[in-house]
Amino acid sequence: MTRRLPLVPLLLAVLALLDLRLELRLLADHVTVTALVFLVRSHPLAVAVLLLQPSLWQQYRR
Repeated sequence: MTRRLPLVPLLLAVLALLDLRLELRLLADHVTVTALVFLVRSHPLAVAVLLLQPSLWQQYRR
C-alpha cells in the first residue's frame, strides 16, 4: 500500500506562508519583539495554522 501525501495540511501551510511572506522577509532583516508581535496580531489565522501543522499532519495521516 502506498502512502499519499495529505493535501489539506500542505495547502494550508503554503497559503499561510504566502500570507506571511512580507513579514517573514522583514523579520529576516531585523528580528525584533515588535515585529514578532505585529506578525501575530496582524495575521492570527496564518500563525495558528503554522502552529497547528503537527496536529493537522497526524489527523490527516490516519
